[in-house]
Amino acid sequence: QVQLVESGGGLAQPGGSLRLSCAASGFTFNVYRMNWFRQAPGKEREMVAGISSTGGSTNYADSVKGRFTISRDNAKNTVYLEMNSLKPEDTAVYYCAAGRTYWGQGTQVTVSS
Repeated sequence: QVQLVESGGGLAQPGGSLRLSCAASGFTFNVYRMNWFRQAPGKEREMVAGISSTGGSTNYADSVKGRFTISRDNAKNTVYLEMNSLKPEDTAVYYCAAGRTYWGQGTQVTVSS
């Protein structure tokens, strides 16, 4: 069956870094654009970053541009989100998604001193 399993979330201090991973299985990973979304308490889910099926094209929300980097390894069926210079407003549950078709269960990221 289709699975997207996120890992790497946790607690980070403001200015710190975290690296999220999302391991995919059960579908043809290398034909899907992969996306990272996040949802903070009381807010709507928003797209944070996306990467094309080959990895040749990426896009970012303005709020994370220059701080977050999305990448993928099609040989490992895995997509990553490197998060640097974290801010308290980055606190949210982070989800990876294959397009908007398949979704992971989410991983909590908390940025606090």
